[in-house]
Amino acid sequence: MSPREPTPLEPIVSCGGLTKSPMSADEAARLAPVFKALGDPARLRMASLIAAQPEVCVCDISPAFDLSLGTISHHLKQLREAGLVSSERRGTYVWYRINPEALGALSALLAVPTPA
Repeated sequence: MSPREPTPLEPIVSCGGLTKSPMSADEAARLAPVFKALGDPARLRMASLIAAQPEVCVCDISPAFDLSLGTISHHLKQLREAGLVSSERRGTYVWYRINPEALGALSALLAVPTPA
């Protein structure tokens, strides 16, 4: 088994969020694909559909969209490459799970502290 690749969000979490310190150009370049992945309405809906359940079969994702299977596969690949979802092939179907660490990192990144 090969070691897991870090998601684009992992190095960013240590910066403490957007309101703590300015983001470096390298951090912004690593993080931009995550926001790009969520910036498409179909991918945002897919991420939401996947996050709402412990895991979702691609056979349950496809009917929810008026898109070709190739386009759905492309969108799911973008979400996977951004580290937002993981997948596992079981027989002829692929099952998807949201990456809770990625959502937590996004939440921490975007959190704005309440004034005291």
